[in-house]
Amino acid sequence: MTFVRVCSLDEVPADEALGVLVDGLEVAVARDGDEVFALQDLCSHAAVSLSEGDVANCTIECWLHGSTFDLRTGKPTTFPATEPVATFPVEIRDTDVYVDVETTLNGVTPS
Repeated sequence: MTFVRVCSLDEVPADEALGVLVDGLEVAVARDGDEVFALQDLCSHAAVSLSEGDVANCTIECWLHGSTFDLRTGKPTTFPATEPVATFPVEIRDTDVYVDVETTLNGVTPS
C-alpha cells in the first residue's frame, strides 16, 4: 500500500466532500460525522463529479440525477446508477488525510 497525503482533515467539510487529485486520479474525500472516506470522484451513471454532491447517512449523492452511493462500499443505493464506484483506503495521521489509490477496497477498477 502506498498512502499519499491528500489534504488536512480541516479541509474536508463536515457532511460534504472535497475533490482532490491523487496520482492522476480524481478522488472525492468525504466526511460523514467523524469518519472519512475516499472514492472515485466520478458518478458511474453520468460521469460527473461526486464531490459536488451532498453527504449524509454514509452516502454521497450525485448532484446531477440524484443517485446515491454508499461511502463504505461504493455501491449505488438509489437509481439511476447501477454500477459501483471505486473506494480506497484512508488513514488519518495527526491532522492529515492519506489515501491509497493503488488499492481498492471493493475491487472496482477506477475508470
